[in-house]
Amino acid sequence: MEHKKENKLIFQGLVKDYGKKRVIDGLEGGIADNHITSLIGPNGAGKSTLLSILSRLLKQDGGEVSFMDKSLRDYKSNDLATKLSILKQSNQTDVKITIRDLVAFGRFPYCKGRMTETDWQKVQEAIAFSDLEDLADAYIDELSGGQRQRAFISMIIAQDTEYILLDEPLNNLDMKHSVHVMKTLRRLVDELGKTVVIVIHEINFAAQYSDYIIAMKDGKIRYNDEVNHIIRPEILQEIFGIEFDIIEKNNKKICNYFNI
Repeated sequence: MEHKKENKLIFQGLVKDYGKKRVIDGLEGGIADNHITSLIGPNGAGKSTLLSILSRLLKQDGGEVSFMDKSLRDYKSNDLATKLSILKQSNQTDVKITIRDLVAFGRFPYCKGRMTETDWQKVQEAIAFSDLEDLADAYIDELSGGQRQRAFISMIIAQDTEYILLDEPLNNLDMKHSVHVMKTLRRLVDELGKTVVIVIHEINFAAQYSDYIIAMKDGKIRYNDEVNHIIRPEILQEIFGIEFDIIEKNNKKICNYFNI
């Protein structure tokens, strides 16, 4: 069932081929505004490809993406960067910089490198929002993987876009940092009204923190609906090919797929 929420990011007939392999095949849908939408599915389902097309990092071979009633392809890069931000899977920097300086890169679409007092205020707010004040002057290469990922998310927060897209932001994080990242994303939606789209592998994080889920398999969207309509044993078994037992606690669903 397709959700009925209004959305400003809409895609129609999306197709992407890598050589002779069609990795996404005629995708139709939209992203619910002011909510967290998780893209789930097995490896090779097309999740990251869809996210890359929606962020214009990747050009589709067919179909159209509309963003705020305008074709995504018609945006100037700098204008788009003030409305939509993307955090890719691998975020590395070889430059010796502090968290504060890294977060300041998020202000580039606005200041072009000439930081104003307002820009630095946005940087400070982003660092505080990510609970990184004590580490603001630490160097990125001296941080743990979890701290480094939080710093990159803080940079995206400083970019202050309405839409935030993240490709597997929990990759290689321990449980503590994964929870911190997801709580931060939840707060971005609940407190600041952002729209967050996330590619995620751990189904329980999707179940606990998402509002909507797009479930993909074999390059197609099988479901795009509210989280409680997707986190069901028969749907998850169809998507992932294994059995699930769903446990409900505190009005949240927990997916058990270890002991089935």
